[in-house]
Amino acid sequence: MSGIVHTLWGSWSAEIVLSIAATVAVYVFCRRIYRRWPYILLSPMLTSVLVMIGLLVVLRVPYATYMAGGQWLSGLLQPATVAFAVPLYRHRQVLVRHAPAIAAGLTFGSILAVVSSVALAHVAGLPASLARSLAPRSITTPVAMAIAQTMGGNPVLAAVFVLCTGILGVLVGPWLVRVLRLRTPIGRGTLMGMGAHGIGTARAFEMGPQEGTISSLSMVVAALAGVVVIPLLLHVMG
Repeated sequence: MSGIVHTLWGSWSAEIVLSIAATVAVYVFCRRIYRRWPYILLSPMLTSVLVMIGLLVVLRVPYATYMAGGQWLSGLLQPATVAFAVPLYRHRQVLVRHAPAIAAGLTFGSILAVVSSVALAHVAGLPASLARSLAPRSITTPVAMAIAQTMGGNPVLAAVFVLCTGILGVLVGPWLVRVLRLRTPIGRGTLMGMGAHGIGTARAFEMGPQEGTISSLSMVVAALAGVVVIPLLLHVMG
């Protein structure tokens, strides 16, 4: 056992350890700030990214060096996504009761997200590879990266677009909830999960357990729909 631990530790350089430690420390710090002053613009999903970018620029740390450790944290996304199944099971009766409305909203939202992304890419004159990376921006990161790679896009750019979409959704989502007068947990959760996937789901759980559960379901269904709809729409839209 000690030999295995020694081998694993030996394979980790100081850069990897520092990268992981710095990322976790920055996130914990930003989360404490958000708990003290819970304003949308102080969301740790936004502030931790900005602080990390600032640190890398000031300390002149190359992105590749940072990602030597960051990829270990990125690898935790997939088991974290699976963990969303727990609240789905706990609130399964609510989900079954509102299944038609949720299914209709998510199907329309999934198609609209892909069509609007590809259409904007065409209007902006972006290369086809960039459009294929942008198309899955409204679904959770692991699935979006896999779809982008399968369709000839760039998985890393897809992850960046997903992150930007999630941050924008966290900033705009609560405002839309008030403007659209969404008073039910079903409406609020569907909006956050469909519009901002995992980051929006974390914000939805702050609104309430049912909002978070519906947001989890929306994120999972949107990802499943994306696997089928995105390649089909990209083929149709050229």
